Amino acid sequence: MKKQLKDIRNLFLGSVCLLLAACAGRPSQTNSNEEKPVITVTLEPQRYFTEAIAGDKFKVVSMVPKGSSPETYDPVPQQLVSLGDSKAYFRIGYIGFEQTWMDRLMNNTPHIQVFDTSKGIDLILNNNDHGHGNGHSPHDGHIHAVEPHIWNSTANALIIAGNTYKALSQLDKGNDAYYMARYDSLCQRIQHTDSLIRQQLSSPEATKAFMIYHPALSYFARDYGLHQISIEEGGKEPSPAHLKELIDLCRAENVQVIFVQPEFDKRNAETIAQQTGTKVVPINPLSYDWEEEMLNVAQALAPQAEAK
Repeated sequence: MKKQLKDIRNLFLGSVCLLLAACAGRPSQTNSNEEKPVITVTLEPQRYFTEAIAGDKFKVVSMVPKGSSPETYDPVPQQLVSLGDSKAYFRIGYIGFEQTWMDRLMNNTPHIQVFDTSKGIDLILNNNDHGHGNGHSPHDGHIHAVEPHIWNSTANALIIAGNTYKALSQLDKGNDAYYMARYDSLCQRIQHTDSLIRQQLSSPEATKAFMIYHPALSYFARDYGLHQISIEEGGKEPSPAHLKELIDLCRAENVQVIFVQPEFDKRNAETIAQQTGTKVVPINPLSYDWEEEMLNVAQALAPQAEAK
């Protein structure tokens, strides 16, 4: 089955390559003075950071659209053709989409500059255990073990913003002061968000452990000394035996909140909640509204804390 899927994907990519070649000689769609140069990013939260600094100098588009999983998403042909009009690609680092597609995308658009916005981040290794990150950097050949959801962290967000500013200044040196001013403003907002989160989590009612179906909050948990417990078992639905262990762990850790993301089935979370009296809270770590999502997570963990 995996071989068939690989063959289908390769056939699809081959067709797109032919389409890209056919379109290579077409007139540029961005020659007009009114058209902004395009930057492509991988994720919607990344688009938030990039637009905050780029302002009106660039148009920013995401490869993984709203409501799609960046672990498994395959781009549609029109996206691959449109990518050829981009001036640069800002990658988030280690997400499944990039692991699968990045090399092939860049091989077919060699003129595009690629910037890695994860540079300098203290990466967490999964080691097949989403609930515990050790914060070590990966060795060559072990990139697959990196916990990829780096943007769900105020500390990491500051690094992503810094990398984004540097990339924009390199692409458009004449507007460096403009980007610097907007970068400083974004950093202030990120730091303010961090301050609000710390106020929320300092509440006596705040819980120190939480469950989540897909472990997208590893860096958030590390930032604030929390324990993330993943319902997924090796990226799959939990077995009945593991579900029983999760119910027992939920009680032992005094878990009050189970987070569920829109792209995942919430039935297992609801089963655990019914057995333990915990609350199921929907979140969307892939949302463009990064600040709002980070604050929503904190507020759910301290539901009786008064928002500042």
